[in-house]
Amino acid sequence: MKNDVRINADFTQRVVICNKDYQWRASPIPGVDRMMLDRIGGEVARATSIVRYAPNSEFSAHTHSGGEEFYVLEGEFADEHGTYPKGSYVRNPIGTSHRPKVGPKGATIFVKLHQFSEADKSQVNINSQTASWFPGVSEGLFVLPLHDFEGEHVALVKWQANTRFNTHKHWGGEEILVLEGTFYDEHGTYPKGSWLRNPHMSEHTPYTKEDGALIYVKVGHLSENFKQQ
Repeated sequence: MKNDVRINADFTQRVVICNKDYQWRASPIPGVDRMMLDRIGGEVARATSIVRYAPNSEFSAHTHSGGEEFYVLEGEFADEHGTYPKGSYVRNPIGTSHRPKVGPKGATIFVKLHQFSEADKSQVNINSQTASWFPGVSEGLFVLPLHDFEGEHVALVKWQANTRFNTHKHWGGEEILVLEGTFYDEHGTYPKGSWLRNPHMSEHTPYTKEDGALIYVKVGHLSENFKQQ
């Protein structure tokens, strides 16, 4: 891969990618394909991707020079440190290493690379299927906090059917991946698999309809100074 790959690299711009828009690219490892959502760099890059592992595939051993965050969307992910079923959220801080190896179920993960603060040394492994959820700030919302550090907040949010949240601005930006159901706001409709990146100080009024929604959401990580790197 070229060293100057730039995909959705202007973080002042709103981006929406739906499942129907996915364009899978083969990685250097057979059986591993990637849908690149945003990227700055070559094979080693600041990147947000959906990665699809074929059954019984594996990835070469590597060190996380900029940290790694991933959520298991389908199947079962594994490495020498453990097995991560669907719904698992994992953070591997800067300097950690592993060798992913996927079994007969295959796996699809949402992964973010080279986006850690050097001071963020927390190793996180949360199974959302067994963790305790908490009521949200509005009726119809339930929240599973995943990580907080220096103004960056990561969580899963369950939206019951026909739930509406107040109009709000995204200080430091907001990133959403729709995991189940359908998410809405005044700008559009976002079915399962949709990825949204709303820049610093953008605004919306989100809601759900009959099928509700489950979303991964990260806020506070896209400051007004994080533009074109």
